Amino acid sequence: MRSKQLKSNIMATTKRVSKKVVQNVTQAEFETALAAYASADAKALQITAKMDVEITKIRDKYAPELNGLMETCETNQEVLQVYCTENKEKLFESKKSIDTAHGTLGFRTGTPKLKLLPKFNWGKVLEHLKSYLPDYVRTIEEPAKDRILIDRETEIVSQNLKKVGLEVVQDESFFIALKKEEVTIA
Repeated sequence: MRSKQLKSNIMATTKRVSKKVVQNVTQAEFETALAAYASADAKALQITAKMDVEITKIRDKYAPELNGLMETCETNQEVLQVYCTENKEKLFESKKSIDTAHGTLGFRTGTPKLKLLPKFNWGKVLEHLKSYLPDYVRTIEEPAKDRILIDRETEIVSQNLKKVGLEVVQDESFFIALKKEEVTIA
């Protein structure tokens, strides 16, 4: 997983090169490739660790100023919102927003959503829908894939899998798990 992330970071900054087809690898080439892979991975870890240290230093340097600015924004947003809410009829009589020298302020109407009334839960709603609005109750039929996988070795399921048009497969993927040494940051 980490090598995919590293590869995508590297690919984002380099040009695409046509890939050479590798075949008939000897034991010596295998050993060389594994050593080069391990070395490159270790070096990439070191560089990433250095980057993380530098990024942390930069974040620490600017964090107090940013926190102060965010606090100022939050405090002033509250003042602006209260003013606009208290003067909503006057400020927003014809439009949902107002333009000022520093920006546009206003109210947005959210996406419609259903909210339960007091003393109701979704179970009660479902029962009442069945009675009063049955067209608004979904009935979903779908294969219980999770149960089929769990019971795949039972006699009834294993004998009928092919009859129902299924087979259980497991993909195999290649992996490399390097023995890591502790990374020191220079």
